[in-house]
Amino acid sequence: MKLGFASDHAGFDLKERLKAWALEHGHEVVDFGTDGAGSVDYPDFAHRAAEGRDRWDRLVLVCGSGIGISMAANRHAGIRCALVTSQDHAALARQHNDANAIAFGQRLTEPLLAESYLKIFLDTPFEGGRHQGRVNKIEIRGCC
Repeated sequence: MKLGFASDHAGFDLKERLKAWALEHGHEVVDFGTDGAGSVDYPDFAHRAAEGRDRWDRLVLVCGSGIGISMAANRHAGIRCALVTSQDHAALARQHNDANAIAFGQRLTEPLLAESYLKIFLDTPFEGGRHQGRVNKIEIRGCC
């Protein structure tokens, strides 16, 4: 699977760790930045990654809390980014919401837990059925 990655400075270390994990598990990686721990603005990298939608199958975003970067990404049509803080969140984001992007907060998520949540997110299929209609209603007409 092709995975896109993006972070701000506060998520850089976890992004790099998750990229390494992805490569070790046979995934292709596309990095939309940032390239270091110098202060940057998370929306710039969320937008860059979301606009590169044709280059990834799933997207992994990291900032200090995970909140800002997920909000910025979700402004884009076709992006369904879930801020994940548990195994249940990781599974349900895929099963019920067909999330194609996952966000983490480096300051709030232990790296080993983030790896386990990412694995669940990548391995869990969308259930479809009754959930499909709800997912269809997520897109706001005329929004982005």
